[in-house]
Amino acid sequence: MPTLDWLNRAHAFTTAAQVPYRLLESVSTHGEPASAQGNLLIQGDNLEALKALLPFYRGQVKCIFIDPPYNTKSAFEHYDDNLEHSQWLSMMLPRLQLLRDLLSDDGSIWVTIDDNEGHYLKVLMDEVFGRGNFVATFAWEKDKGRRNDTDISSAHDHVLLFARERRIWSQKRNLLVRTEAQTARYKNPDNDPRGPWLQGDNGTAKSGSEALRFEITLPSGRVVVPPSGNYWRFAKTTLESAVAEGRAYFGKDGNRLPIIKRYLSDVQQGVVPRTWWTAEEAGTNQSAKRDHLRKLLPEIEPFGTPKPEELLSLILHIATNPGELVLDSFLGSGTTGAVAHKMGRRWVGIEMGEHAATHCLPRLQKVIDGEQGGISQAVNWQGGGGFRFMRLGAPIFDADGCIHPEVRFATLAAFVWQQETGTAFDPAHATPGTPHLGTHSVFDSYERLPDERQVPISPKTPPPTPLAQGELGLQAPGALPSPEPAPTPVLRSRTAYYLLFNGILGDKRPASGNVLTSAVLDALLQLHARTPHPEAPLVVYGEACRLGDARLALARVTFKHIPYDVKAR
Repeated sequence: MPTLDWLNRAHAFTTAAQVPYRLLESVSTHGEPASAQGNLLIQGDNLEALKALLPFYRGQVKCIFIDPPYNTKSAFEHYDDNLEHSQWLSMMLPRLQLLRDLLSDDGSIWVTIDDNEGHYLKVLMDEVFGRGNFVATFAWEKDKGRRNDTDISSAHDHVLLFARERRIWSQKRNLLVRTEAQTARYKNPDNDPRGPWLQGDNGTAKSGSEALRFEITLPSGRVVVPPSGNYWRFAKTTLESAVAEGRAYFGKDGNRLPIIKRYLSDVQQGVVPRTWWTAEEAGTNQSAKRDHLRKLLPEIEPFGTPKPEELLSLILHIATNPGELVLDSFLGSGTTGAVAHKMGRRWVGIEMGEHAATHCLPRLQKVIDGEQGGISQAVNWQGGGGFRFMRLGAPIFDADGCIHPEVRFATLAAFVWQQETGTAFDPAHATPGTPHLGTHSVFDSYERLPDERQVPISPKTPPPTPLAQGELGLQAPGALPSPEPAPTPVLRSRTAYYLLFNGILGDKRPASGNVLTSAVLDALLQLHARTPHPEAPLVVYGEACRLGDARLALARVTFKHIPYDVKAR
């Protein structure tokens, strides 16, 4: 696959790995404390903040929306949007890498951009997310006006859409709600008891086979055939079935070319999104700035090109369901968090500089207070919920690799779990109040062949070949093929993880709770016997080990030393 090359490319690919893990410090809680736990506004550099989120949210984010600097060679008050091209690519690459790791398998990332870097960004994202996971480029009509002080007046931005795993995402994405105008296209001129219908396969086409050239006798008695060089759009058997089932219409006088009905009651409950989003359906920069932000926060000068709530509403409707997690690491004026909150999604927003507090915080406070701008009336927003305002804190590890004294058991547990399993730590799988972090199982997926042999399915297996048009049968237009049967999972490995840290066993003395001694090992084995998978071997993290290799091997224990075996980056 072709790739981009630029100055410092090789270094850019290692940047994310070199970023230190940092603590997230709570500054304040807003709204309902219980609801606030699921929503985070983080102030700080977004690269470091994304790295700090990995242990807790890796593979958990359903939708990422980002509106990064466009590199338009012009200065913005809040951003340096005049980066040299190679610097811009080096800035974007490590952030995209971390965002990819945060996405769930059925998740998607949406990125707004213009022509300055849009085509380069597409190739860069091909490399990070895989070209096969590219879904579409949307054209969003950001401005209905026309500028006369330039050679070409730009009217639209691009929205690039990539899935984490397109085969999975395509089965999970939502349709858009059918509008009244779209529903009104379905008529019932013959009072069909099955209700309104729209013409489906009908008329003729300029391509086809000789099998699609046949005589049809209309109810009026007139015999018709396609003109020379044309063919019916339907097979003879398809028409015969439609006539027998009362799904064919020949006009009120029975003398029109046949129409095969497609009933409103039979089509999918919604419409497939299109790649052209008008200002009427998705809003504009100016409508967001003039009609919403200036009225909502009149004392604050808004960003120059804020994204409208209608645009984010479209994206979140397609990509998410209520309760799922949305992330924006270039939060700007806070639109993503505001829309996600109003639509009942959980959200994490990251914004650097003081405007995280001066712009995002007051706007999101207005949201929980029940402000009625943007999409509020469309979703019947009445206020409620909450969020936590957080800042990036000190690195988890100092320059010598020692763990920061403010690190607590739950925090280090999340880092250890992510390091070992590559997944986010879920406290629900741990045993509360004990060193047991959980048991991680790894499965291989296999495809069963006709001769009953099983072969591994590569993660890079290409998506199934789409059905040809003639094979769609009565499938509704735009409907996706039925998902393939789930592959047979085969267990590859299973490991239990334990952490001796911060006096989890009730004794902080070096010779006891944080050190693996014979007595501590006996306690761990008794605990392990009560877990759902007592047969799994153990990996134990601790400050020191007082046992020999033979004793550890007999207990099926691998010991790892804190802090030396915990990754600082």
